[in-house]
Amino acid sequence: MTASINAARYHLAQRFNYLVLPWMVLLFAFLADIVILELTPAGNDPNRWVGGLASIYCVIFICGVVSVARSLPFGLALGLSRRSYYSGTALLAVALGASYGLVITALQAIERATHGWGIDMAFFRVPYILEGPWYITWLTSAVAMMLLFAYGMWFGLVFRRWGLAGVIAFAAAQVTLVIVGAVVATWADAWASIGHFFHTLSASGLSGVLVVLLLALLVGGFATMRRVTV
Repeated sequence: MTASINAARYHLAQRFNYLVLPWMVLLFAFLADIVILELTPAGNDPNRWVGGLASIYCVIFICGVVSVARSLPFGLALGLSRRSYYSGTALLAVALGASYGLVITALQAIERATHGWGIDMAFFRVPYILEGPWYITWLTSAVAMMLLFAYGMWFGLVFRRWGLAGVIAFAAAQVTLVIVGAVVATWADAWASIGHFFHTLSASGLSGVLVVLLLALLVGGFATMRRVTV
């Protein structure tokens, strides 16, 4: 456990990347969405939905990639084992997800209290995904961040092991899997059932699905990590 904590602290030597940059990007997206809403008609919807919140999740994904693709060689040179490095990086993902999810939940509460920052903007409220009680919002946003960080870690590990060609093949394989799944769903005329499943899935159920995906990514990443050479 001590080695894992040391690995997490090793990443935080680059505090700007993990603690400052995500919020700078989010602030920029927030201000950009305000400008866009001020320049567009309000319409009849009481909530003016925007997508700027996705920016911080994109940055978290990139942080996951960098945590391995860039920082792994020096971490191993310092004496960290592959196992401790991976568990420490995963621990960092959990800590960032839990804390950042709590901040997003607090900002969502402020957004509700101020009627969308005075302009009916729904920045921290996302239909179906980040709605409901505060603890469900926190859980969903936290797990989603952990998931994207772990997904980025796996991409970084693929890059360390197989290079750019491996990353392209890895991404292509996932796209192919999605296409095959879409074709099968079309042939089976299952889109209505899939839509009904997600429509009836509760917010807590969505969090459960994300947890399962997170665990699958961590297991897959660890299997890749064991054979990474630097």
